[in-house]
Amino acid sequence: MHARLNQVQPYALGLFRIVVGLLFACHGAASLFGVLGGAMGGGSIPTGTWPGWYAAVIQLVGGGLVVLGLGTRIAALISSGSMAYAYFKVHQPEALFPLQNGGEPSAVYCWAFLLLVFTGPGALALDRLFGRGGAERGEQRAHEQAPAVTV
Repeated sequence: MHARLNQVQPYALGLFRIVVGLLFACHGAASLFGVLGGAMGGGSIPTGTWPGWYAAVIQLVGGGLVVLGLGTRIAALISSGSMAYAYFKVHQPEALFPLQNGGEPSAVYCWAFLLLVFTGPGALALDRLFGRGGAERGEQRAHEQAPAVTV
């Protein structure tokens, strides 16, 4: 069973990346353009307002890049940092735990994007089409060829 799960791991990671990126981009589109229910129940955020408008741009662009698998690690790092800022600046002063302060989405996005920084884009990423995933493929091949360590 582990061998089968290991075979599909890159595809599961790619699907995870696509779903998380799409949901994140939807938040940005809602805030910037007032679609999908708009920002905070309706409308859009005025252009250039700090920090909401800049966060929405990061959400839309970062989420879009993550969906495509284009510059995934950098886009995920910036997106993760944006959500950490949102959590500690907006939510955490209200209460200690995310369940109490309404910061669950920020915390989950922060950790999901941080995971993508370390794992890379997985399968189905445009980086691989443009040859920018070569180092990751080399690392994967080396990992697959490494002898198994038993304890």
